[in-house]
Amino acid sequence: MPVLVEEKSAQVFQKFFVFWDRVGILLAFLVVFVMFGALTPVFFHPLNILNVIRQVSIIGVIAVGMTFVILLGGIDLSVGSIVAFTGIIAAGFQVKWGGSLFLSIVVPLLIGGGIGFLNGFISTKGKLHPFIVTLGMMSIFRGATLLVAQGKPISGMSPAFRFIGAGMVGPIPFPVILFLGCVIIAGIVLKRTVFGRYIYAIGGNEEAALLSGIMVERYKISAFTLLGFLSGLSGLILTSRLNSGELVAGQGYELDVIASVVIGGTSLMGGEGGVYGTLIGALLIGVVSNGLNLLGVQPYWQMIVKGVIVIFAVLLDRLKRRFRTA
Repeated sequence: MPVLVEEKSAQVFQKFFVFWDRVGILLAFLVVFVMFGALTPVFFHPLNILNVIRQVSIIGVIAVGMTFVILLGGIDLSVGSIVAFTGIIAAGFQVKWGGSLFLSIVVPLLIGGGIGFLNGFISTKGKLHPFIVTLGMMSIFRGATLLVAQGKPISGMSPAFRFIGAGMVGPIPFPVILFLGCVIIAGIVLKRTVFGRYIYAIGGNEEAALLSGIMVERYKISAFTLLGFLSGLSGLILTSRLNSGELVAGQGYELDVIASVVIGGTSLMGGEGGVYGTLIGALLIGVVSNGLNLLGVQPYWQMIVKGVIVIFAVLLDRLKRRFRTA
């Protein structure tokens, strides 16, 4: 009898997790969205909604790249420092080193991709956990940001450069177009290309992927390189929006980005998830942050709330895996 009860309980949980995978995160987002709208009517004001999606775009671009890395069972803690460093480089080219629009865009993107490549190369070839490697890189490039900027923000971008973070295409902010473009392209890559299938295969069972002839290290390095590149793009967007290369730019982005990916249904164990869930996860994090700000909640409490959300999402993922194998 107890065995029968356990089997029925497992079936109930399995059905719940199937439902959650399909519409759960979207439903959670809608509930939170309506809740904040009811608590503070200003939340639904068009200007506030515009502000939310602008801010979400900066985090979301990085989260798209982080989805690839986490699908492989990896993680990257250096993304916030890459945002700051590439932002300072972009500001330097705009203000100090000739004012070239081309160089102020291309060089930071290449540097971001290069840092990502280093993260992937060191962790795979050195057989080191990405957590350790990227933790070190986080410190290195936060310090490098201070060195390049000589301890001072760099302000005064050209109107053309400012369009990246503050421009509008009709009623839509340009950063939102960049973010949605990244989501769509990444979604196609993950679901409709060999590269995407191999990402899932490696994350699901790395040993089996190796035995089947997949070049695991190459795909891991590629994923980290992509994440670095998109972190550089986020650095451009943020610097353009602020009209300044800020020394503290990107601080705390690691938590928001990882939270967006994990809440969106991508498993920290790898092999399961996708960028469309990450899109909803990023929106949820953005709405929570904005709603708490409007309610006058102190930033310290906001950090606690985000941390609780991440822990809940990870526990949910563990339970999901447990009952699937039950």
